[in-house]
Amino acid sequence: MPGSTKTMGALTVGALVTVSAYTAALGSNGWLWFGWVVLGLVTLAMTVSRPT
Repeated sequence: MPGSTKTMGALTVGALVTVSAYTAALGSNGWLWFGWVVLGLVTLAMTVSRPT
């Protein structure tokens, strides 16, 4: 896996932890979850489209 894909994966996992903690502490925010889903889809697209 290229370095940029690994970085995006780490960023996606970190964002999930952050959004989950925010939701647990202050309540759900739909925009944060929407942003995380978009980030996850971009990461998935990078993983699928990487050269073999």
